[in-house]
Amino acid sequence: MLEIPRLLNQLEAELKQTIIDRRLSNPLMIGIRTGGVWVAEQMYQRLHISDPLGLLDISFYRDDFSQIGVNPNVRPSQLPARVDGRDIILIDDVFYTGRTIRAALNEIFDYGRPNQVVLGVLIERDGRQIPLSPDCVGASITLNVGQRIKLTGPDPLAIEIQTLTVAA
Repeated sequence: MLEIPRLLNQLEAELKQTIIDRRLSNPLMIGIRTGGVWVAEQMYQRLHISDPLGLLDISFYRDDFSQIGVNPNVRPSQLPARVDGRDIILIDDVFYTGRTIRAALNEIFDYGRPNQVVLGVLIERDGRQIPLSPDCVGASITLNVGQRIKLTGPDPLAIEIQTLTVAA
């Protein structure tokens, strides 16, 4: 069903077409930690992006920060000093509610105003809560209530569909 090589090939094909269609010039690729970075590393090589791969840690931009506390594994984001006017390809592993992408865009805009942002994700699942959606997708799936999807890796990349247990 969800084979990593097939998903990566599909995402690559959609990104290549989007780069042409939207006339992206010398795009900067940014991966969202952690799973998004693993996918971005694959796309970065396949698409022959010239600038260094950007890494984004959105921990301090999450809208549930006050509820869940500080992530003990926060690492600094690594972006170029200037994103003003740049075409950006933002990569994540799983698109679910849209809140991770909202947080990522907020952080990117703190660095400057990009020309445009293309969002690529390995897997889009049901459950969107805010009006955002990916431009390029490896696969779209629907999960049952109580299920979630997780990318594990980085080597090898694998997908786990987990069933959450509800406390009684």
